[in-house]
This record gives sequence, structure tokens and C-alpha cells, in this order.
Amino acid sequence: MKELAEKLRALADENRLQIIRLLARGELCVCEIMDYLEMSQPTASHHLKILRQAGLVTDRKEGRWSYYRLQSEAVQALTAEIQGLLVTGEPLPPRPASRCQPKE
Repeated sequence: MKELAEKLRALADENRLQIIRLLARGELCVCEIMDYLEMSQPTASHHLKILRQAGLVTDRKEGRWSYYRLQSEAVQALTAEIQGLLVTGEPLPPRPASRCQPKE
């Protein structure tokens, strides 16, 4: 559950969600991400670092350029985890009796 929370925390930013949306269409250079999202290089690199640390994107270097792409398996696993979290089919655990009883 902790790993799921970390991945969701990485996605809890509009800029990072936009980066994920861009990378879903294919690999991009950092400069292309900067252009699409109209952000500075330090800002783009900061958000990409968080996504990389969460295991959602991977990078490769080609000369001076860094290219990023989605970690498809990680994104698919995250999607499955979220679906499992929402639709487990398991009954709720019993609530403590003290919380269910009206106060007298």
C-alpha cells in the first residue's frame, strides 16, 4: 500500500499528469516537454525526477539530450492496483462497537 501511495503522490500534480499524458503518446526529449507545457528546464527536470523515482517513467541519454518515456508495465500495474482498491469484493471489516452505539 505504501508503494501505491508513493506513486499516487507522484501523480498528485497537474504538471506531472500533463507529462504522463504527453509521454503516453511516445518518447519525448526534455526540450519537447518544456515546449509543449511551456515550462522551464529546471521545472521540467524536477517533475520528471519525481516521476522517475516513482518508477512511472524512464530516461535515456543521447549526447546532451535526455529522452523520457512511460514505463508501460508500471503504469498498467498502477491502473490494476487502483481498480483493485476500488473494487475488491471484500466485505468491510467490523466497526468497533463503541463507535456504532449512540451516546447516552
